[in-house]
Amino acid sequence: MNISKTKKYTTIGMLCALAYVAVAVGRIPLILFLKYDPKDVIIVIGGLIFGPLTSFAVTIIVSVVQMFTISGTGILGCVMNIISSCSFACTAAFIYKRKHKLSGAILGLFCGWGCQVVVMMFWNYLIAPIYMGYPREAIVELLLPAFLPFNLIKGGLNAAITMLLYKPVVTVLRRSNLIESKQDSGKMQLNTGVLLVALLLFITCVLLILSFHDII
Repeated sequence: MNISKTKKYTTIGMLCALAYVAVAVGRIPLILFLKYDPKDVIIVIGGLIFGPLTSFAVTIIVSVVQMFTISGTGILGCVMNIISSCSFACTAAFIYKRKHKLSGAILGLFCGWGCQVVVMMFWNYLIAPIYMGYPREAIVELLLPAFLPFNLIKGGLNAAITMLLYKPVVTVLRRSNLIESKQDSGKMQLNTGVLLVALLLFITCVLLILSFHDII
């Protein structure tokens, strides 16, 4: 194994560990029983650096470890975690790989956001009654008032935080000699426009969370 691959696998291992920690200690309640954790931010950053297969691999590893350690939803919960994270992170990473510049990164994050919302609405209807132990009628009643806003806020936070953290994370990894310049050309610069969009999106999501808590 050459040095380049060793560094890549080391970095991916670090991303897996960070994503797991994000699940274990970073959960915050959003709507009713639904909680947000920032693991998808770490997963998508890995995908933006190395490609969509890295996002897929990190998602599988973290979801399986989560299932055997801190999750109480078993294999079905693991499947839902994989579908949710992959729909966001793999979509964003794939689009950025095809259009490797700032506009491609932003487009990828927003497409990943939209894909996650649509996909999870379908899978929540299909599988949530089984692994949550709720009747399907109860899940249907929760789709619009709970699952839809939850996934909208979750995806918005993921996109906003990724835009804020991507460049600093890449800079740290490059200075640590864990990634090479050719693996990320630095085209997703944290310029003023990106910063404003990210902050506006983040603040909007936070306000939505607070408004739902007030309603509840």
